[in-house]
Amino acid sequence: MISTPGQRFARGVGMAIALLFAIPAVQASELMHTGGLTSQPIGHFEFCKSNPGECAVRSADGGPEHMTGKLWRQLASVNLSVNDSIKPMNDFDIYGKDEVWAYPDGFGDCEDYVLEKRRILMNSGISLSNLLITVVRKPDGEGHAVLTVRTDKGDFVLDNLAAAVKLWDETGYRYLKRQASDHTGRWVSIRDGENTMVGAVR
Repeated sequence: MISTPGQRFARGVGMAIALLFAIPAVQASELMHTGGLTSQPIGHFEFCKSNPGECAVRSADGGPEHMTGKLWRQLASVNLSVNDSIKPMNDFDIYGKDEVWAYPDGFGDCEDYVLEKRRILMNSGISLSNLLITVVRKPDGEGHAVLTVRTDKGDFVLDNLAAAVKLWDETGYRYLKRQASDHTGRWVSIRDGENTMVGAVR
């Protein structure tokens, strides 16, 4: 039977969606190398003043999440659904000032996507020690925030600029700092090889 262009397009879309949700055939990837305590991004500092309970959680680091097909599909689903449910808009247009980290109400910038994904995954039972807000620089030098999920297959990144969940070292970003795994109000530097990157996106 000859397929119509519409049928071929639908099959292509279906295959693309299936690939997004298929667990990647990866070997255990090297985890991010973190350094010592570093400065807290100003937006997170202000967020913590408004939400003190969220920034005072201390937890024993029980190690990374065990990657399963179920967890992979969950990460892919949350990344896509949150990306689709929020209209990108900068803080100045929403609040009249910059660097406001908040749970989104239909609109938001990169940090707001991260907070929402983190909240959904936390409520599903994933440990906060494995859901880490992370600050990076994009290839163009602009500051950006993503959610890092620590697993025994590597550190995976949920990003509002990408439909697919990727290993951290496959994103093309320069990693600066992330939340500490044992305290939600503290931040640690991220080292790239022997070079410690502690630059702040403030």
